[in-house]
Amino acid sequence: MEHEILTVKEVAHYLRTHPSTIYRMLRRRAIPAFRVGRDWKFAIEAIDKWRRSLEVETASVAETDAVVTR
Repeated sequence: MEHEILTVKEVAHYLRTHPSTIYRMLRRRAIPAFRVGRDWKFAIEAIDKWRRSLEVETASVAETDAVVTR
């Protein structure tokens, strides 16, 4: 799956969300993507890296919240 490029529909399926959610994220520039003509494309490597960074952020916030509530 290395260097694979996905369409909006494929990345939505990969992330288990609806394509309209992907378009919303694109409008907010919240997901790594690039355009080919009028179509949005997603590099699987960039999506995986982005997901890992979100998981790290979420874990950091949860740890901070745990420290604050003690």
